[in-house]
Amino acid sequence: MIFMLMDSDCRISNKEVPPMIREINGCLFADMVISGANNLCNNKKLVDDLNVFPVPDGDTGTNMSMTISSCVSDLQANRDKNVSEVAKILAYSTLRGARGNSGVILSQLMRGISRTFTDIQSATLMDFSNAFKKATETAYRAVMKPTEGTILTVARETSECLEKIAGDYDDILEAFEVVVKRANESLDNTPNLLPQLKQAGVVDSGGKGLVLILEGALSFLKTGEIIPLSETEVVSETPVERVDVEVDIKFAYCTEFIIEKSSKKADAFKFKTTIEHFGDSMVVIDDEEIIKVHIHTNNPDKVLCEALKLGSLINIKIENMKYQHSEIISKKENEPLKKYGFVAVCVGEGFREKFANYGIENIIQGGQTMNPSTDDILLAVDKINAENIIIFPNNKNIILSANQVKDLSEKNVIVMETRSIPEAFAAMMVFDEEMDVEDNISQMKEMIDAMSTCSVTKAVRDTVVDGLEIKLDNDMGIIDGKIKVVSDKGNVDALIESLKLMVNDETGVITVYAGEEVEEGILDELSDSISDMFPECDVEVTTGGQPVYSFVASVE
Repeated sequence: MIFMLMDSDCRISNKEVPPMIREINGCLFADMVISGANNLCNNKKLVDDLNVFPVPDGDTGTNMSMTISSCVSDLQANRDKNVSEVAKILAYSTLRGARGNSGVILSQLMRGISRTFTDIQSATLMDFSNAFKKATETAYRAVMKPTEGTILTVARETSECLEKIAGDYDDILEAFEVVVKRANESLDNTPNLLPQLKQAGVVDSGGKGLVLILEGALSFLKTGEIIPLSETEVVSETPVERVDVEVDIKFAYCTEFIIEKSSKKADAFKFKTTIEHFGDSMVVIDDEEIIKVHIHTNNPDKVLCEALKLGSLINIKIENMKYQHSEIISKKENEPLKKYGFVAVCVGEGFREKFANYGIENIIQGGQTMNPSTDDILLAVDKINAENIIIFPNNKNIILSANQVKDLSEKNVIVMETRSIPEAFAAMMVFDEEMDVEDNISQMKEMIDAMSTCSVTKAVRDTVVDGLEIKLDNDMGIIDGKIKVVSDKGNVDALIESLKLMVNDETGVITVYAGEEVEEGILDELSDSISDMFPECDVEVTTGGQPVYSFVASVE
């Protein structure tokens, strides 16, 4: 029978030897880490492509690979040391080389391992279990607001698995196979913990990076060979679809640096409590000789001034994330020119999701109380690589701004003068990718003209409009832009009375979109009531999530 064992060069050889790996010495541990680092480096583009969050903090794969690779040369030069010394070198090098949030968290995992592997020549499975537990605790403490569904979750659940099985295995290889399997399961579950991941259909990028490191280490244990660095990076076979969204980046500057302490009495905790008011995404790591700092802030100068009180600064990196965000969103590498592209203005998560289902590339946050500017719409148009770009302003107050874009853009821009969001949905229902522009526009306009829409909202003052006396807080039904219904019985009554005026013998479909103030629990009952009232119509009541208007409805 063929088993694996370390040979004289600290490799694992296939020879007739005892059938298990009971301990990991320094050079074996170093080679496991190097193999894991190389595996991540070879796949960093794949990890980068999982970055679905539009706020950039560098690319996760690149940051993590540079962090873990920063220790490789030091490990290669110290493979003859015991596992405690190797772990100490690993922690020191990754802390100094850490880049981005993901890189700093990775360095803290290594730091936790180092703090457990103290004064030992080699590590048993139980040592690894304790080390993984300490690593996870250290990483969680380093983050100001830990988020589940990230690298932290994958690390924690992997550690919990190892702690659970450590007493059941004598062979470290067999145990690591179980642990890596659990790490992959944890990674696969991250979309269920973070809605942003689920919406994009991807797993967490930081968690993926950690799994790649673990898989690289396991590969070395199984084969006795370090995974070599590849000249060709692995890329995702299925590119991640991204829906462009408007992002409020509150703190513009991603600021990273290392403080070389001028005194062992340097108070890292006081420094941390001082700068936490300057931004978010803060990580402050206090080591024996240095303090590693990462923060998003609008005042990097103030952060650096506070840091200088503790010592000299090295490895300073300050990046403008607002500028990076604009670059990322506008970048369309090797994208073929499409025949059609779309821009829609809306507010409300339900509306946004429905537009995304229709394939709308650019959704601008805006509506009745938030009218986007001409520049906002022009920027959205410029992001689209298409021959013909159709704009849905979805509000009468936005139509003028949208029309100005036609004069400012060099692209063929068509403004569908939609005054409500349901009009845009109706137009998209009859849109045909294969038809020419003129026929599509004609067909879409016909659909819009054949429908009627209403909005229900509260009056903000007493007034009289077209003979209707309106009191403060009355619910009004606004049909095709005109106030037709006034009710003191609530928004549902105003909606029902509006529908009575809108529905006729030719009406076949009634769609109602509930606003953010409406409780979801009443939607089924409301749908049944409308269906009973108009039995000849197909009725759909769903969530639009819009502010201002408790209901928006259309009849077709």
